[in-house]
Amino acid sequence: MSATAHQMDLRATDPNDRMSFARRLQAAFALALTDQGPSSDVPTPSDREVFASFDDDASEVLDIVAGDEVVGGAVIAGDDARRSLELFFIDAGAHGRGLGRAAWHAIEGRYPGTRIWETHTPHFEVRNIHFYVNVCGFHIVEFFHPGHPLEHPGETTTGEGDEDVPELMFRFEKLMPRAVRTAGSPGPPSA
Repeated sequence: MSATAHQMDLRATDPNDRMSFARRLQAAFALALTDQGPSSDVPTPSDREVFASFDDDASEVLDIVAGDEVVGGAVIAGDDARRSLELFFIDAGAHGRGLGRAAWHAIEGRYPGTRIWETHTPHFEVRNIHFYVNVCGFHIVEFFHPGHPLEHPGETTTGEGDEDVPELMFRFEKLMPRAVRTAGSPGPPSA
């Protein structure tokens, strides 16, 4: 299937389909873990992390649709000042077709007033790092490691096996071009 940006649609995920969303997300992330990252019997992200993002009232859970086929998903949180791409994936069998780029453009189009976008990805996920920096225009602004840990306000470890693994993560930001202007900066010339 050929997908272009104008064929891409974002639709609210049916609450009854959230388990399927979670499993597809974990399958897409498992490819990176198999290729590059640590091995684990615990799905990544964990069920706890996925369902916490679903239950957050500030989050929007979206299916990414190309034509009439659901090819991925995203969880978006925040407001126009700062919006966070909490989770983003293209289904494992649909990689390499430009769907991620088209989906990102659709996400930006859905939230045109966003000033700053933010997301995170593990240090070993070279494909994601390339995508966010070279395709989407994000910048790496922070690296989390044992000496500079990623804080999870209100979270405690659950014994899922993750408490002994240091979180080595990059944080990315994308300042949207219209947000670069300050109140005193000149705009386009008037006609």
